[in-house]
Amino acid sequence: MTTAGSRVVVVGATGNVGTSVVRSLVADPRVGAVIGVARRRPTWQPPKTTWRTADITEDDLTEVFHGADVVIHLAWRFQPTHAPAVTWRTNVLGGIRVFDAVTYAGVPALVYASSVGAYSPGPKDRGIDESWPTHGWPGAAYSREKAYLERVLDAVEDSRPDLRVVRLRPGIILQRQAARAQHRLFAGPLLPAALLRPGGVPFVPDLPGLRFQVLHAQDVAEAFRLAALSSAAGSYNLAAEPPVDAALLADCLQTRVSRLPSGPLRAALAAAWRLRLVGASPDLFDALLRMPLLDTTRARVELGWSPVHSARDTLTEGLHGLREGAGMATPPLAAGGLGRTLGRLRVTATRRR
Repeated sequence: MTTAGSRVVVVGATGNVGTSVVRSLVADPRVGAVIGVARRRPTWQPPKTTWRTADITEDDLTEVFHGADVVIHLAWRFQPTHAPAVTWRTNVLGGIRVFDAVTYAGVPALVYASSVGAYSPGPKDRGIDESWPTHGWPGAAYSREKAYLERVLDAVEDSRPDLRVVRLRPGIILQRQAARAQHRLFAGPLLPAALLRPGGVPFVPDLPGLRFQVLHAQDVAEAFRLAALSSAAGSYNLAAEPPVDAALLADCLQTRVSRLPSGPLRAALAAAWRLRLVGASPDLFDALLRMPLLDTTRARVELGWSPVHSARDTLTEGLHGLREGAGMATPPLAAGGLGRTLGRLRVTATRRR
């Protein structure tokens, strides 16, 4: 367990979850220093925080981790979905380098951001607990990579029984400040943010399996703070109620629901993805329809965690952020958006001529 004046290293401190984790940590009087690790230094400067620029795929992380009481590993690369070897290098090989550096530096605790995506396909009518298999969905790179790192952590725990390891497995994480970045990563020019205004979407497709969970980044950050500053160990599911389905999406967008088979929509998404008009791959769409719902009893009982934001409020905030193009003064969450995406598409089209 950490004590007053604890030194916490946050790897991936400038992204959607990382910025919220840093805010939660610096507000806790038990934390003496936060070391924020990122590839690009932000202009954002919260109290108690020192920035270290490092690439987890190649830089010396052991030196950065020396003297830390706990390392929180959040860094993750979602793009390019057309080049899975690139995301594998960062997410899996980089993740292994983080875990190795924790061992070499003698850090006593590691808190890792796993995901609902690590779970094997599961039920949509009830929540599963942390004993559900974590083999992922093999068709999606995101799910494969999350599942692979679960196996790596199994080996780490076997080799270092003195290391306190926490795996947090949240649902889909949203907040206003990440909306611009998430639009850039997953939607792209085919889905202008302005279309998501109330009544802007003609209907929401009610697809088989379209039932998932979201939660607010600040609620996720609170779980990381509780896990980092306690003696907790093991795996914890994180999600907010109620589950999001077509009816809830339609209500938030003030539109109607239309029952559709998933095949034609997947085919359209696949075509748009091949043309680089959307960032989310059809394989990720497949994984979403198969992800189980999560039971969060263990996090509530053992961590004392409960979400402040409902899923509806979180979804509404995320949609408002998309319409506004909201961001934050860190490289992953700052400028980009539709203009830059269209610029890249024009360059790609020119090179293909």
